[in-house]
Formats: sequence, structure tokens, C-alpha cells
Amino acid sequence: MTEQNHSLIHLEGVTKVFLTEEVETHALAGIHLDIKKGEYVSISGPSGCGKSTLLSILGLLDSPTDGVYSLDGNPVEKLNASERARIRNRQIGFVFQSFNLIGDLTVFENVELPLTYRGMKSAERKSRVNEALERVGMAHRAKHLPSQLSGGQQQRVAVARALVGSPLILLADEPTGNLDSKNGEAVMELMSNLHKEGATICMVTHDPRYAEHAERTIHLFDGRVVEEQVSEAS
Repeated sequence: MTEQNHSLIHLEGVTKVFLTEEVETHALAGIHLDIKKGEYVSISGPSGCGKSTLLSILGLLDSPTDGVYSLDGNPVEKLNASERARIRNRQIGFVFQSFNLIGDLTVFENVELPLTYRGMKSAERKSRVNEALERVGMAHRAKHLPSQLSGGQQQRVAVARALVGSPLILLADEPTGNLDSKNGEAVMELMSNLHKEGATICMVTHDPRYAEHAERTIHLFDGRVVEEQVSEAS
């Protein structure tokens, strides 16, 4: 499974249907997608096209109605809740639009939390958290609370929390959505640097400026892949 052409993420014929009051909503229809180790992929498209639904399935927060999903060569679409939670904690890093930091925990404690859930020993947790905060340029704010940080700084902490467990893939859902353009660009620059260091990233964005930071852009429309672009910069 270590050969170059091995896909870290493989989706085949993935569909997602939501049933509400006898109305069927087809959020995803026959998605085929491969993301290789070390790739930086953006998923773009208009509001309601299925971007966040697709990311939820990739992050094991939701299950497809039909189709195959393999993560690092292992089928995951039929795992039970505890197995999914374990994989989310160990193999997937999340960055959300709304940061999702815990207000009464310090920056250090927020980043440490996923490792605490793993039962990792204190010394290793400390080492990993300090390294993650260094990588995002927030080590000097380790003892601050989220409320003492700007939006851009909070998102950097959220990226550190996503990175701290050395995940297989970083999933980012509109990571610049709550930021002004200056902080948005700074977070995009951070993501690009992480990619250059070897991180595999899949990012949902509706902003074409930010989609251009990725090597490859998947365009969704009405739950289908309608176009795929390779960045000129890649």
C-alpha cells in the first residue's frame, strides 16, 4: 500500500440521499474521487451543491447512502460509530469555518485535547502540542484563551489542533469563511506551507481565489463532479 499510485482516499459511486417528510434530496450523485498522499485538493461549487456533505463523508461524520469509500486502502463506509470515532481521532484532522475552540481552555489545552482522548502520556502530548503550535506560529500564545486572540490567530490554533495527531489527511471546511481577506490569505499561506512540508489537504471553499492555492480543484454542481482543474502553479 505504500506505492506511489496508492490513493489515500478513494470514492466510487458515492451517493447521499436525505429523506425529509417524504421528500428525497439527492445531495451527492455518483461521486468518483481519488486523493493521493501529499496532494492538495480543493472542492468548490455554489452553495448547496454538496461540498460540505462530501467533506462530512470524507471525515466520517456522515455515511454515504450508497457507494464505496476507502481510506488508506481500508473500506470505511460500513464501520460502526466507535470505529469511526477512533479513525477520526487518529487519521483525520479537521479545520472548521467557525474554529470550534473551547472557550475556557487555553490554546495549549485546546490543541492537546485530541491527544488526551487517545490516552497519550503527558510528556509526549506536551512535545507534540509545542511542535504543532510552533508550526503555525502560535507558540507564544500557548497560555492565552481563545477570546484573547484574533480570528486569524484562532484559526491558526484550530489548524494546530488538526495537525497535532499527525493525521493522514487534513480536511478544511471553508477555513477562511469567518476571516477578513488579510487573515484569509495568511491562513491560506499556512495551508500551502503545510502542503509543502508533506501534508495531504482537502479543502472546501466557494472562493475561487483560495481554490487556486490547491494543486487540483474539483468542481461540484447539483451533487455531481462537473469539472476538474489542475493548478498552473502545481
